[in-house]
Amino acid sequence: MSGEFWTFGSGKIQKRPVSTSNNSIMQPRRRSGWRRYAGKWVYRAQRHGVWWLYGTRFATFRHEPLPEGVFVHQTPLLRQLRAVDMQLQYNKITNLRLAAEAIDGLLIRPGEVFSFWKRVGRPSARRGFLEGMVLQDGRVQRGIGGGLCQMGNLLHWMVLHTPLTVTERWRHSYDVFPDENRTLPFGSGATLAYNYIDLQFRNDTRQNWQIRVWLSDTHLHGELRCDQPLPYRYEVFEQSHWMQHEPWGGYSRHNVLARRTHRDGAILYEEVLLENHALMMYSPFLNP
Repeated sequence: MSGEFWTFGSGKIQKRPVSTSNNSIMQPRRRSGWRRYAGKWVYRAQRHGVWWLYGTRFATFRHEPLPEGVFVHQTPLLRQLRAVDMQLQYNKITNLRLAAEAIDGLLIRPGEVFSFWKRVGRPSARRGFLEGMVLQDGRVQRGIGGGLCQMGNLLHWMVLHTPLTVTERWRHSYDVFPDENRTLPFGSGATLAYNYIDLQFRNDTRQNWQIRVWLSDTHLHGELRCDQPLPYRYEVFEQSHWMQHEPWGGYSRHNVLARRTHRDGAILYEEVLLENHALMMYSPFLNP
């Protein structure tokens, strides 16, 4: 299969060829603890510099609900994950609730940008964030603010069903858990790490948009609303999916996500959105 795909990042959309015939992933290099620690602070400083110097119009105004609901989605708060302490998931609920309080009701006016970390801020114990599950080099670890990627996944999936423009999204480098009870295509989420791995999207339309996020007893809920009805409906789907055995012995997983735009029951056009590549941390041939 060959064609074209778009990757989002650095404030622009890039278009380049895509081919499923040669997408090998190099064996990961293990960085020292000092290298990871120093790199984290360098990247954080760079992000703060971008916030201060580039004059981006970030969304900051909260508003009562806009009249038109465009897309809704929900994800379960708790999952049974093998060899993962459930307390980390209970703590995650607290972290998601704090993030939701910062995001819910946010109005994104034409030309404005939503930045997850600009809006939520640093997840610290002093602010009430708890230890949750974080992934580092494909391994489950503990970290303050862990579990906020679930919010990033929700927001990214909703935005793909709107005309809003994703300007920064980072994919997960590792596929850690098998697809038990998976309802969305592989690679449809967005990973987060304060503040240099961010999720950002821009309102390039003429309408005002609004994010609604809240928690029930069992689910994280999200909705994107608009101040005018939209004539279009968007359908995001997996166009191709494959796994391969890497020359160095590991397995990798790949797919392409595409989108159809509908109007009055007819498909107007189809576009390729993004391509995902990840190292698998489990055997792809496990029995159910």
